[in-house]
Amino acid sequence: MLDQIRTVAQGWVGKALLALITIPFALFGIDSYLSSVGNNAAVAKVGGNSISVQAYDNALKNMRNRLQSEGKFEQAQLDSPEVKSLVLDQLINKQLLSDEIHNAKYAISDSQLATYVTGMPEFQKDGKFSQDLYDQTLAQNQLSPTKFEAGMRADLLAQQAQDGIARLGFISNARADEVLKLANQQRVVTVSEIKTKDFVDQVTIKPEEVKAYYEQHKNKLIVPEQVKIEFLSLAPVNFMRNVNVRDDEVKKYYDDNAAKFQGNEQRRASHILIAFGVSATPEQKQQAKAKAEEILAQIKKDPSKFEQLAIKNSQDPGSAVKGGDLGSFGHGAMVKPFEDAAFSMKLNQVSDLVESEFGYHIIKVTEISGQSADFNNLKPQIKGDLMFQKAKDEFAKQAEAFSDLVYTQSGSLEPAAKAFGGQVQKSDWLSRESGAKFFKNNDKIMSLVFSNEVLKDRRNTEAIEVSTDNMVSARVVDYKAAAPKSFDEVKSGIEALLKLEAASKLAILKGEVALKDLRDGKNVAGIEWIKEVTVDRKNAQGLTDLAMNQVFKTNTVKLPAYSGLADSKQGYLLVKVIKVDSSSLADEETKKAAKAQLNAALANEYIAAYKQSLREKAKVTVNEKLLLSNAAK
Repeated sequence: MLDQIRTVAQGWVGKALLALITIPFALFGIDSYLSSVGNNAAVAKVGGNSISVQAYDNALKNMRNRLQSEGKFEQAQLDSPEVKSLVLDQLINKQLLSDEIHNAKYAISDSQLATYVTGMPEFQKDGKFSQDLYDQTLAQNQLSPTKFEAGMRADLLAQQAQDGIARLGFISNARADEVLKLANQQRVVTVSEIKTKDFVDQVTIKPEEVKAYYEQHKNKLIVPEQVKIEFLSLAPVNFMRNVNVRDDEVKKYYDDNAAKFQGNEQRRASHILIAFGVSATPEQKQQAKAKAEEILAQIKKDPSKFEQLAIKNSQDPGSAVKGGDLGSFGHGAMVKPFEDAAFSMKLNQVSDLVESEFGYHIIKVTEISGQSADFNNLKPQIKGDLMFQKAKDEFAKQAEAFSDLVYTQSGSLEPAAKAFGGQVQKSDWLSRESGAKFFKNNDKIMSLVFSNEVLKDRRNTEAIEVSTDNMVSARVVDYKAAAPKSFDEVKSGIEALLKLEAASKLAILKGEVALKDLRDGKNVAGIEWIKEVTVDRKNAQGLTDLAMNQVFKTNTVKLPAYSGLADSKQGYLLVKVIKVDSSSLADEETKKAAKAQLNAALANEYIAAYKQSLREKAKVTVNEKLLLSNAAK
């Protein structure tokens, strides 16, 4: 079967399909990771090839960086087994595919590669391939043409191998219409819940039943192993007391980031402009200045004439007719000299001459609204921000020294606490699970705490980042092995559990009897149906996912149709389907989109099956010990 699949996949894949490969994949794909295997220890072996720890670490780092850049993941999630497993699986699949490409002799010719690369939109300028843009892009990503083109060739080969498989995922128009019809089907339904909790009071559990359950499950009723630890953290706050920020630094930061501190202040002003032109001579500028000074003198003598003088003399036609009024404006709306003057003036104040690229302005502020981002008001905030940034910078510089010290002085955290101005803290009893929660859902630190070196030798753990800008090292001061819970500790819980189990059986029995009677056309007393609702697969109308799943699993050959679902915790769910409407047909555009989605889903399934078949055919081994020890670092 695979030989037939391979034959289909060997054809050259058209450029339109290859356009799915984008330059980020080519520039940063995991292909490059496999080039650094060297003599490193193998975290996995795929056939005759190895995946080194270095390759795995590089791939893991790139995956974490990508996920962090999306801003949706916390550090604990990035360190999760799921992410690590995904990265290793990608590397294994990449190697499997590479081996298959080699064995099946897939090929991309130089002309095919050149055609694809020169057609990539990233290298187009004015509708044509640009050699300069190509060279510039590669240089920015520190790639030589040889390395880039080798990566592109590998990606195209991989796409070629998979595309033939993907094309097997095809659905006919008739089948697509049938699926779409089912997807849009509406059902008028009602449900009834026979709840476990309603039967609890009917149940009596004997003491000997509780004791018997305890003896039977004693080996599972375990208090997990626990530790008491000391820990020391290093964070920017450790360095705040030694940070000093001068007033001139605060002022410079304020000036350099003026746009950031604009606030919402608005000014309304009028002006009189005496222009001197773009290419004015010194004489022309002097003439304009003399005229502006003459007008300014008249205003200072009688400020009430400002509007009249603006109408008569201002060379800004838009505002002159309105007595010089420019309306309200915020920061950034006017040229800088004008803005600086307007926002430094008091209400109804008239400025001296203000020179801008347009000429000489005489400005009058007529209204002030909003809040000013005054330097004196912002100074404490800016100083605090700068102090924290300096502390963060110092933290980054000292992090390595902190790590070294807790390692070299592994018998105690006190030397590091003294050196970095920290305080050793102590915990209560912690299990692996509660300890991970204690450290902001970071299970890595607890993996280290329960390692042999730390647990038995009572050494410091290595310093790890449990959250952003927060490093922690810990050591065990006391330990309790896992042990069975006493009968007295658990007997009330066991009794409650046994009651629920018995009540659940009663609820399910009642539900099964009711379902049989309903299907036989009998009237069933004590069943409370909810109000009928019309649902489809996208609109549940308040029904739970469990109920919706059962609604559309119900056989509707004969209506009304009944079905039931037993739940060991909740009880029994009865479903009644009263009416089925499959007449809702989608328009051609929706049908086309739905068919494309179905084809894509089938293609993905074929590709997944293809990769699984390669994995089953090849010998793949994973060094679990090395993987776990590397993950704990």
